[in-house]
Amino acid sequence: MRARDRRFGVWAPNARTVDVVLGDLGTFPLTPVPASASAPAGGWWELAESPVLPDAPLDYGYVVDGEGPFPDPRSLRQPAGVHELSREFDPREHAWTDGAWEGRDLAGALIYELHIGTFTPEGTLDSAIGRLDHLVELGVEAVEVLPVNAFNGTHNWGYDGVLWYAVQEQYGGPAAYQRFVEACHARGLAVIQDVVYNHLGPSGNYLPKFGPYLGQGASTWGVNVNLDGPLSDEVRRYVLDNAEYWLREQHVDGLRLDAVHALQDHGATHLLEALAVLADELAGETGRPRTLIAESDLNDPKLIRARSHHGYGLHAQWDDDVHHSIHANLTGEDTGYYADFADPDALVKVFRRGFFHDGTWSSFRERFHGRPLDPDIPFTRLVVFSQDHDQIGNRAVGDRLTATLDPGRLAVAAALTLLGPFTPMLFMGEEWAASTPWQFFTSHPEPELGKATAEGRIAEFARMGWDPAVVPDPQDPETFLRSKLDWSELDRPESARMLDWYRTLTGVRRTIPADVPATEVAYAEGVFRFRRGDLLVEASLSGTGLGEAPAGAVAAFDKAVRVSRD
Repeated sequence: MRARDRRFGVWAPNARTVDVVLGDLGTFPLTPVPASASAPAGGWWELAESPVLPDAPLDYGYVVDGEGPFPDPRSLRQPAGVHELSREFDPREHAWTDGAWEGRDLAGALIYELHIGTFTPEGTLDSAIGRLDHLVELGVEAVEVLPVNAFNGTHNWGYDGVLWYAVQEQYGGPAAYQRFVEACHARGLAVIQDVVYNHLGPSGNYLPKFGPYLGQGASTWGVNVNLDGPLSDEVRRYVLDNAEYWLREQHVDGLRLDAVHALQDHGATHLLEALAVLADELAGETGRPRTLIAESDLNDPKLIRARSHHGYGLHAQWDDDVHHSIHANLTGEDTGYYADFADPDALVKVFRRGFFHDGTWSSFRERFHGRPLDPDIPFTRLVVFSQDHDQIGNRAVGDRLTATLDPGRLAVAAALTLLGPFTPMLFMGEEWAASTPWQFFTSHPEPELGKATAEGRIAEFARMGWDPAVVPDPQDPETFLRSKLDWSELDRPESARMLDWYRTLTGVRRTIPADVPATEVAYAEGVFRFRRGDLLVEASLSGTGLGEAPAGAVAAFDKAVRVSRD
């Protein structure tokens, strides 16, 4: 329920009766709202006559055709979990102190991806605030927070959310989220919230009890959301209102849109275009930039092409091809989707053209894939990384590059990510070469679902040749605990040295205008080179062999990588 709207309106187009349970006050019938020009299909219900309500926030839920009570689909708070009653929460009661925050253009900015539950030992938004100064000193300009929407259980990556408006209580709930955003803005950090609009989690999803939120077909993660079928207008409005909630009410600066290739929308105006229009309108209204970043495996520039040129007008998209090129060439892994990227020419191509698969044959997909990036689209519209939550967590044992690479090659990965012509993103802890893994973890309370999740994960990697005994059980609490960052590692000399290297690189990066392209990109005799303006970056893909750095070098790490100016 939005901003203490005490009519307790809810959309249930196929219901015969809808009642609202109001805490200890009792159960009250809702009345159908007549159809209107903005909602011609109708389907909304609300209290026609409200009882006398206390000033304090009420717990409430809905009974649909005698079933329930169920939580509010637009619930902003679930203090007892996703199966229980919702609680009123008015985001506008918070006295914001970020009025001086003018926002940040995220093109070319340094992004830091973090998961609230594993970023600190406490795993809360308030405890995360205590580590923000570390990010500022590192040179970070925006934090990207993995999904915080309410899920069943106590710990999860966040992609099993079922109530998209509510902040998970274990993280501190919506009030703590406001404090976190405010603390970020006070330090000059933008906030990007990861949101999932392509599916709902497997436990606690009561939306189908209310209406046709789900459509036809399914993806890897579940049944598709109904974006273009009968009565889909209200489902789309549910998504758009959610985006507006984060961007307006919670003062978020941008959204990372999860797996947009799984959004099944064949309408004339794709949901992504509608989201981009919303973000641009909010930016114009408030004077603060609002950025939408798509995660997509399509390599399709239409996502970030201007709407005037028949694109969707999103502001950036992830570029996995850069990750795959860096990873394959530094680790030597050449199986699965890394097979096409194992040659150094792949690294050369992505620095020259953005995408590797731009209409080329993909051996992993066994078809041609992608299309060329438009010449007028700057590379800062591509978000790149050498590590992220997916590329680490979806490995069998959740091992970071630290488990595979020596310090020299870790330094190379950092230099290619931070000094390239793209918008760089770091994954929490990589700046000090964290040794802790980041594994796939869940906490499904239902025994059957938990067992199926664990067995499915282990069987998946057993088919790839992994010993089932070494694949972590996602339901084991130790899997979650192992994935928490160990901040005491910063006291180790090798960690302090890597952190200093990252800080050096971010300092160098700030001296280069974001829109300066990479030129003279080449690979020869084991060394990858490129220029950005007067800056020359030379990196040995073996982590050794560059020789001593010249006296005028701007930065150097052993004989692995050096940065110099003409």
